[in-house]
Amino acid sequence: MLKVYFLGTGTSQGIPVIGSHHSVCQSENPKDKRLRVSVWISWEGFSFVIDCGPDFRQQMLTSKCPKVEAILYTHEHADHTAGMDDIRPFNFKQGNIPIYAHQRVLENLKRRFDYIFETVNKYPGAPTVSPIEVINNQPFILGGKLVIPINVMHGNLQVFGYRIDNFAYLTDVKTIQNSELEKLKNLDVLVVNTLREEPHSSHFNLQEALKFIALVQPKKTYLTHISHILGFHDEVQQKLPKNVFLAYDNLEINI
Repeated sequence: MLKVYFLGTGTSQGIPVIGSHHSVCQSENPKDKRLRVSVWISWEGFSFVIDCGPDFRQQMLTSKCPKVEAILYTHEHADHTAGMDDIRPFNFKQGNIPIYAHQRVLENLKRRFDYIFETVNKYPGAPTVSPIEVINNQPFILGGKLVIPINVMHGNLQVFGYRIDNFAYLTDVKTIQNSELEKLKNLDVLVVNTLREEPHSSHFNLQEALKFIALVQPKKTYLTHISHILGFHDEVQQKLPKNVFLAYDNLEINI
């Protein structure tokens, strides 16, 4: 059984947006407060996260995640990677942490976090990672389970989603090739980004996400990477089709 814990379900600015007087940003409903998007997945004692954004420390403290044995990155944008330095407490307990990503993303992380990847005179308190390249159409084993990369496009930028068993996690999707859709058959749970109702150049809006869900036909879908412009959680949920749900921070599901 997979346990999926939604560490964050917000878009790049999070909700509330700094300095915003938008009504959703002023909401007192905890489900309207969204950290940057990430999930913690575990089974049979194995534990890892997909993406490690700027809210990572807060997310780990709130979720009480005991260990991170791997990090899978979708792409290099800051809302998905900026928390990398905060893996240090796990390093101190566990040692090296494997990080899985497209080669382009690994190179980006090496530039931005050069002190982490330093091999000569490395600062002893710096995080330690083992970079592992993810290649499309080349599944890999993680914690004894097969992980299938799903290649999608975020505007003009390549992004990886991931399938494990009958669960798939896709974020920052705008387009996907038919060949990749074959990897999404017979899902029990799909997680996919839904930014807002208005069209966006590099993200699914609500209409596009629902069209995609109808195409893939998972048993259940959870929407994530949500902007405050989409609306209040409870009001949006009432308008969604059966078996489509707005994810929210600290939601936990078992598959």
